[in-house]
Amino acid sequence: MPVSPLNPAGPRLLLRRMREVMASPQPPQQKLDQMVRVIANNMVAEVCSIYLVRAGDILELFATVGLNPEAVHKTNLRVGEGLIGEIAARGAPLNLADAQSHANFAYRPETGEDIYHSLMGVPVIRAGRVLGVLAVQNVTQRLYTEEETEALQTVAMVLAELVGSGELIDPSEVHEGTFAQGHPPKIDGIALAEGIAIGQVVLHEPRVQVTHLIAEDETVEHERLDEALRSLRSSLDNLLETSDLGIEGDHFDVLETYRMFANDRGWIEKIRDAIRGGLTAEAAVQRVQVDNRVRMAKITDLYLRERLSDLDDLANRLIRHLMGLEQGVVAELYDQTIVVARNLGPTELLDYDRSKLRGLILAEGTPSSHVAIIAKALGIPVIGQIEGIVGLVDPGDQIIIDAMTEQVFLLPTQDVIDVYEEAIAVREQRRAAYAQHRDLPAITKDGVEMGLHINAGLLVDLPHLDDTGAHGIGLFRTEFQFMVGSTFPRHDAQRELYSRVLDAAGDKPVIFRTLDIGSDKVVPFLERPKEENPALGWRAIRMGLDRPALLRYQLRALLAATAGRELRVMFPLVSDVSEFLAARSILDREMGRHRRLKHTPPSRLLVGTMLEVPALAWQLDALIPHVDFVSIGSNDLMQYLFAADRGNSMLTDRYDLLSPGALSFLAMIINKLTEGGVSVSLCGEAAGKPVEAMALIGLGLRNLSMTPASVGPVKEMIRSLDAGKLRAYLLTLLQLPDHSLRSKLTNFARDHGVEL
Repeated sequence: MPVSPLNPAGPRLLLRRMREVMASPQPPQQKLDQMVRVIANNMVAEVCSIYLVRAGDILELFATVGLNPEAVHKTNLRVGEGLIGEIAARGAPLNLADAQSHANFAYRPETGEDIYHSLMGVPVIRAGRVLGVLAVQNVTQRLYTEEETEALQTVAMVLAELVGSGELIDPSEVHEGTFAQGHPPKIDGIALAEGIAIGQVVLHEPRVQVTHLIAEDETVEHERLDEALRSLRSSLDNLLETSDLGIEGDHFDVLETYRMFANDRGWIEKIRDAIRGGLTAEAAVQRVQVDNRVRMAKITDLYLRERLSDLDDLANRLIRHLMGLEQGVVAELYDQTIVVARNLGPTELLDYDRSKLRGLILAEGTPSSHVAIIAKALGIPVIGQIEGIVGLVDPGDQIIIDAMTEQVFLLPTQDVIDVYEEAIAVREQRRAAYAQHRDLPAITKDGVEMGLHINAGLLVDLPHLDDTGAHGIGLFRTEFQFMVGSTFPRHDAQRELYSRVLDAAGDKPVIFRTLDIGSDKVVPFLERPKEENPALGWRAIRMGLDRPALLRYQLRALLAATAGRELRVMFPLVSDVSEFLAARSILDREMGRHRRLKHTPPSRLLVGTMLEVPALAWQLDALIPHVDFVSIGSNDLMQYLFAADRGNSMLTDRYDLLSPGALSFLAMIINKLTEGGVSVSLCGEAAGKPVEAMALIGLGLRNLSMTPASVGPVKEMIRSLDAGKLRAYLLTLLQLPDHSLRSKLTNFARDHGVEL
């Protein structure tokens, strides 16, 4: 390990000198010139240089000691070019004993740096944007120590505030960071809810800018940290005990993890080390947070990345406690607001003013997440899995969500905004056309009539029945009512909800799915075991049969709510016929009780099952005599069929429902049930996508249940489709070895005038 030539006075003296420079009345350029001299002297470096990012991703030499002074404001490198450019592009330090032997070394003759061998540089980062690079060099070949790297990173934090003030570079360039001028950065993500939106950024938990960096009294800062940690732990305890945690999956586990991290000695000791280096408590937390983000960028293991991401959130909370700021307050919204968050719970989304909310961007999230389900119901476009998005944007930034191409545009130029405003106008025109066509029948050109239903789970969904002209509710998710409270909903509360749903539906059919909890759908009042694979574990009907009181009381409430009306009940995640029969027997007993108490029975009782487990598909002959209807749950069915976790972002594109294998499997199910006289529908995401829905019609499916926003586009597709021609073509493709038939089906639609 090399011996550090760092001045024995250490980083505290360096920080003290930096504070003196920052506080001096001299012009900003002179401050930079003095900074490089102070750093070089303190770190015993022959060269110290500061490069700042200009518009167009150009790094310009702004100050130096050791290199040719004539090169200042004349030497330029592109981000990614040379070692300085590589540091800016990676946003991470670089430490080299022989810089000139590095493959990315770029020599600029005007600097006179050919005699210097060792180099260590760190990025200057503010609000997630790389604003420049701070570097030191020496003639001798040597690796700089970890202490020296940390000292330079700490100084870079101070430098970032000077650059961020806008005194050195025009504020518009500083705001732009490393984004290329005229070419708004496009970031790819995953569409969680379709649509297009333009608006200004509101951070779900607005980032606090730490401005007081250098400590006056180390003891005071340690005491402030201790008090903030106590406050943080207390707030986490309160969150765990509160009765209003929303319906975000696994929220108790997340908070327990936070509480564990809040007591992590290693994390706290790193913060204390930074305080001992001369930083304030909040600056120390931020410093450790930046280090963790750099580590996180290098980790490919999803579990470890999630844990470090949790730690990042915890650091933000701790900084807020240190600065005495209230936690979790919804910021003031713009007229056109795009909310940006690491993750979000469904009820948190509902807290935002719908009249101003235009879209949502998440660093995490999956298409099957609860917040995505709610967003689809509200018609709010959502893009997820954009790593680091919270650190890339500032409140008020203009931003575009294009969930059709799965891209986000940061700080778009006016010409890009104009294009998307036109696209939004076209979508609104199409929506208006869908509204005008809502009362037209969903019949293909060759006379095949389709049943289009909506999925629902909240009272807010119910007006969409009339808005869309849907035939009914093909899936009402009853679990949402159970997930928002701290205790099991009482009989009267359940009955009231189901009654209001039936009232809103009028004479249109409603299929109530019994409780589908477990896996990622956690209810706070029910203790559940730790499972290696919860999606394959104790959930849905398995839980209902093992805890029959849960199922019995829900069925009792459904019967009471019906009172002379038709009742359709569907059991989820049935794996074999015996499970369905066991659940049906509980319903029959409740029906007998209902009659004994002389309550008004349903005018008609229809009982069905979800088909989500592939094993049930091979027992259809035994199932058909006992069911009135079957609904294919394509989301779970496909993940089980392909052995691919639909919540795993690495597997998002690994399988396709439009593959020959999946379509052949679905065709077998549809044919068998249809021949057996059992009504069959599909209520997964595929039902609401025009290409997938078209393929399902070609397989013989005649009922689809989807998000309300999808009814219009799917109906337009149906009315422009010749189902007979499609079926004849599709059946010729099912034996192909293709990964997906998507392109062939899309070409068919284009060639035959089918509206997609």
